[in-house]
Amino acid sequence: MTWENFFKEEENKEYYKSLMNEVNKAYKKSIVFPAKDKIFYAFELTPLENLKVVILGQDPYHGINQAQGLAFSTPKNIINPPSMKNILKEINDDIGNSVCEDGDLNSWAKDGVLLINAILTVQEAKPKSHHKLGWEIFTDNLIKFISINCKDIVFILWGSSAIKKEKIIDKTKHHILSGVHPSPLSAYRGFFGSKHFSKTNKILKGLGKKEIIW
Repeated sequence: MTWENFFKEEENKEYYKSLMNEVNKAYKKSIVFPAKDKIFYAFELTPLENLKVVILGQDPYHGINQAQGLAFSTPKNIINPPSMKNILKEINDDIGNSVCEDGDLNSWAKDGVLLINAILTVQEAKPKSHHKLGWEIFTDNLIKFISINCKDIVFILWGSSAIKKEKIIDKTKHHILSGVHPSPLSAYRGFFGSKHFSKTNKILKGLGKKEIIW
């Protein structure tokens, strides 16, 4: 079983055809992030057979050059956005320094962490602008696919858009850590001190899996 099985299944569905049509139109008429060839970048870096953790966010960064197709991640040369700064602060408080101080989370993805948003594209300067295109159906189906075909995945759900997915995860097979979004609007309401990074590694260690190098 690979991601190809998932995409083949979705591509034949009417919602997906409509979604791709709307996404293509959006890229033609406005500035959309991430770059079109990076929409599904997370799947390239984290093959299904390597999957250990799913981190689910809301939608991509909406500033120029920030989004790179991995939830919360930015290219090395970009100043860390507030959410990424808060993630790094929590890692430092929880387990010590992060290997991703520059905000580029490629190493997490290669380590088995699928960094995915509930919505995979966004118009410049307009957060959640693509929330009605059909992405939520896509990511609902993705979570269901992982839930059914995998075992002992740690799902980290940050923010209301992500937490809504909890009901479609088989809790008898998987592990769920959920809480507020790391954005400055909510981080002090429970993100700080959540210790999701050490908790994830404790779960993985208990399963005999290699821990994530955060």
